[in-house]
Amino acid sequence: MALRRHATVTHPARRTGIPVSALRCRRKFLRFFPKGFRDEKYYHWERGYKWRAFEHWSQSLDHTTFRMLLREDKFSEIAARAIRIESRTNLLFSFEKMAIRDAVKSLAGARLFAEGLFDFLHGPGEIESKFERWCETVAMLPRRQTRVLTWPLVTVFGFIAQPDRHIFLKPNVTRIAAIEYGFDFQYQSRPSMEIYDSLLEFARVVRHDLRDLQPQDMIDLQSFLWVQGSDEYEE
Repeated sequence: MALRRHATVTHPARRTGIPVSALRCRRKFLRFFPKGFRDEKYYHWERGYKWRAFEHWSQSLDHTTFRMLLREDKFSEIAARAIRIESRTNLLFSFEKMAIRDAVKSLAGARLFAEGLFDFLHGPGEIESKFERWCETVAMLPRRQTRVLTWPLVTVFGFIAQPDRHIFLKPNVTRIAAIEYGFDFQYQSRPSMEIYDSLLEFARVVRHDLRDLQPQDMIDLQSFLWVQGSDEYEE
């Protein structure tokens, strides 16, 4: 199977049409959800709870509220709100949820998390530098038993807060999805902008290939990849 690498040049596949592997993934998605991203079952199974998490974030940790809480040194409150919103989803495994809760129990951990997350979501600069700083911040969070610097923990809060620009990475599922789709996802276990950029390029390719189905945001793209790689959707 020919794999598509992420690059700034035009893929040969772009000129000759969508590859067979990508069409096969599309057909699989539509077998489960015949109306695509507008399918009622799709909303109930995939999109709905992720969109509700975004709505909760917009209500309790929007830019203005987040900044106000920071100025009042309410770091533990910020961490508690972020974790509470994520806890209503099934995006993280239970041990990952425990790891981030443990990491922000101390005031020092909560402050590091709150200030680092605000910089990642709302700070100045390009996404490349902000993502690298966020990875460095997560790496410095206190650790008890389970490590905190993992792809799901690094990407979950950006995905919930800003699904128009950030995507969530479940490594095993995404790697399987990339193989099935025929995209050369440049994966490494340690989070970095280089790998995240490869994931974002994968999302851009999928968005282009599915443009007639009109995916709205990264929630739709991540859900599509989940269908391809998760054993929940075995045929």
